[in-house]
Amino acid sequence: MGWRQGQAYSQDLRDRVLAAVDGGMPVRRAAPLFGVSIAYIYKALTRRRLTGSAAPSANRGHKPRTLTPPQEVALRAHVAATPGITLAQVQAWLLEAQDVRLGTTATWKSVRRLGLSFKKNPARSRAGSPRRGRTPTPVEGGPALS
Repeated sequence: MGWRQGQAYSQDLRDRVLAAVDGGMPVRRAAPLFGVSIAYIYKALTRRRLTGSAAPSANRGHKPRTLTPPQEVALRAHVAATPGITLAQVQAWLLEAQDVRLGTTATWKSVRRLGLSFKKNPARSRAGSPRRGRTPTPVEGGPALS
């Protein structure tokens, strides 16, 4: 089984690649031999030089969600109960009621993940053009309007 995106190379492979390069093998020959990219080898060499270890970084993957499931339930109820609420108002409510500070993007993603939106209600729809809804006046000599 080969490497998959988001998954670190094994420590054994890391050690073998770096040992080969340390032994004098050119990076461009080592990369296809071990099935890794040239960029990976240079990054591993740089990591080893800076940190003293070629082990994968502990800070991998995605940041866990900030909102807990009970907070998400409360957020869903608040947004559903407050029509016309804005993203900034949701952020302020989260800080005040739930003691959670979220950025704009995180707030938007949380609301979107819950299947909610900030669509305007029909009573606030756009006004439209000034002539909207009026019947046009006929032009002299032109066809009659019905």
